[in-house]
Amino acid sequence: MTLASKITLGRIALVPVFAVYVARYGMSVAYGTPQESLRWTALALFIFASATDGVDGWIARRFNQKSKFGAFIDPLADKFLLITAIVFLSAFPWGAGDWRMPPWFAWLVITRDSLIVLGIILVKRAAHDVHYSPHWTGKVCTVTQMIAIGWVMLKVNILPPLYPCLLAALFTLWSAVNYYLEASRQIRQRAAT
Repeated sequence: MTLASKITLGRIALVPVFAVYVARYGMSVAYGTPQESLRWTALALFIFASATDGVDGWIARRFNQKSKFGAFIDPLADKFLLITAIVFLSAFPWGAGDWRMPPWFAWLVITRDSLIVLGIILVKRAAHDVHYSPHWTGKVCTVTQMIAIGWVMLKVNILPPLYPCLLAALFTLWSAVNYYLEASRQIRQRAAT
């Protein structure tokens, strides 16, 4: 197993630890005694885990450690971290006035990612191979989801969390449509040959 893959697995191992800190902080807020050290620890874990995504990619490219396992596990680790953050930040309050991500946003993200996995399975069965290059809407989707997560965790009180979640929802839906169109194209192309 390559060093890059070990770092990716380390990122996956950090996700449940991050979730525990998010839950503990949320419970402290719910009980009216917010323990800010828990919030800052959760934020530090999220930033560190997110940063390892760049590190493992750099190591894989720099030291020629690209592997099929790494190509499979890296995006899975990213999704695991993002979905865990979104679900836990919608399940637990992070401040006064029910400061949290709206639960509908968590459902939207889970539904989109589940449909993408289902689409990959269907394309694989119909076309026997999946060819997809990331589209800019998918990248913007990830960035806006991370902004929404940061907005809640940092308690940026310029606007309620609803607004960054609405922006992220727009790109979540847009990228889902692009994935659907690409999957349909590949299935039609395979059927034509």
